[in-house]
Amino acid sequence: MTFKIFYPLLCCLMICAAGCQTVPRLPAVNLSEPGWQVREGQAVWRAKRDAPEIAGEILLATRPDGRAFVQFTKTPFPFLIAQSRTNTWQAELPTQNRRYSGRGKPPKRLIWLYLPLILTGAAPPKGWEWQELEGGRWRLENRRTGEALEGYFTPTGAPANMGELK
Repeated sequence: MTFKIFYPLLCCLMICAAGCQTVPRLPAVNLSEPGWQVREGQAVWRAKRDAPEIAGEILLATRPDGRAFVQFTKTPFPFLIAQSRTNTWQAELPTQNRRYSGRGKPPKRLIWLYLPLILTGAAPPKGWEWQELEGGRWRLENRRTGEALEGYFTPTGAPANMGELK
């Protein structure tokens, strides 16, 4: 009698445990490997409507095989380091000591992981608006949450922080 109750419970626990398994940490990206297209620039990020805007440097790299890497830094602190592959993604927020990862599409809340696709012409996720502005600038915004990301990439060969040179 105990077996009839215990066995289904054990099966249920095993299925739940398997479904909660986290994706292993993705290997570090080596942008000096052949095939990476690297863009650098400046960006302003607001995490939510009432949050302060954070200005910093953005580095975005893509490969023809579908891999992408995005880093947002407010010198000297990296605020976000994210990468995606064809079916896995990972985002680290070092200032919050957090790491998120998963399979399939990333959550819309991690808009940074959608930026490489949007820049190639893909539509942003539902709830997000994409605008191309003058001078090569762009803006990505979620009007419901107030999160916004605006930036530009420097022309190839120009230093990313050319506005800060003295």
